[in-house]
Amino acid sequence: MPDFFDTFLDNIIELRGIRQSYDGGKSYIIEGLDFLVEDKPAQGQFVVILGASGAGKSTVLRYIAGLQRPTEGTVLVKGQPVDEAPRVGMVFQQYSSLPWRTVLENVALPLEYQGVAKAERLARAEELIELVGLRGHEQKFAQYPTLSGGQLQRVAIARSLIANPDVLLMDEPFGALDIDTRLQMQDLLMDIWHRIHPTVIFVTHDISEAVYLADDVYMMKPAPSRFTEHVHIDLPLRRNRETKRTDRYVQLVREVEDRMIAITSGQ
Repeated sequence: MPDFFDTFLDNIIELRGIRQSYDGGKSYIIEGLDFLVEDKPAQGQFVVILGASGAGKSTVLRYIAGLQRPTEGTVLVKGQPVDEAPRVGMVFQQYSSLPWRTVLENVALPLEYQGVAKAERLARAEELIELVGLRGHEQKFAQYPTLSGGQLQRVAIARSLIANPDVLLMDEPFGALDIDTRLQMQDLLMDIWHRIHPTVIFVTHDISEAVYLADDVYMMKPAPSRFTEHVHIDLPLRRNRETKRTDRYVQLVREVEDRMIAITSGQ
C-alpha cells in the first residue's frame, strides 16, 4: 500500500485490496486499490478523486455507497461493512429528483422512507431548503425548466443532507452546469461543508475545481486502476474567489495537472 495512506486517526472510509472483474476473473479493471480516509470529528474531510474517464472513480463511490460490491477486497465505513454502516448520502451528476413531487417533498423523501412523522420531516426539509438557498421554491415541482439545473442540484444536495450523513458522496455533481452556476455551487458546497462537517468524497474532471474544494486530491491511473498519486492541498481551510488568485493555488493546480498528465501518459 502506498505510504500516503498511512494514517494516525481512525478511518471513516476504508477500502483494502480491491479488485474488480466483469468477466469472471479473466481480466481486472481495478486491481490493488487501497483507499483510506481519516475521520476528523467536528471538521470532516473534503477528498477529491481525479482520473481519466473509465478509471473507476464512480465505481469507488458505488462501493462506499453500497450500490456495488467489488469482486475481491474489503469496504468499510466507520469500521463497519457498508450494508451496516450509518448515514451515507450521494449526489449524482444527473438530476435525480422525482419530477412529480415538489421541492419540499423531494428533500423530505429520505425521512419519509425512514418513517419519520410528516410534520417533523417537512420541518427538517424546510431547514435544508433554507441552507441551500431555495427558500420560496418549496412548492414548485422539482423538474426542468421549472427549476434550473443549479436549483435541481441544490435539491439533490439538500435531500442528501437531511439524514445527517457521516459521508457525502458526490459524483461530478456540477459537470452539467454552466460555468457561472458551477462557481456558485462550489462556494455553496464549501459553505455547507463548514457548517455541517461531513466527510465529502467528490469526483470531478476539473483540476481547478479539485484544488479549490479539496483537503486532499487522490489520482487514479487507468485500468487496471488504483490510486497512485496524492497531493495535500495546503490552502486555508476557508476559501473564496480570491484564493484562486494566489500563487499557491496556481502552483497546486499546476502540480496536480502535471501529475495527472504523467499518470495518463503512463510515465
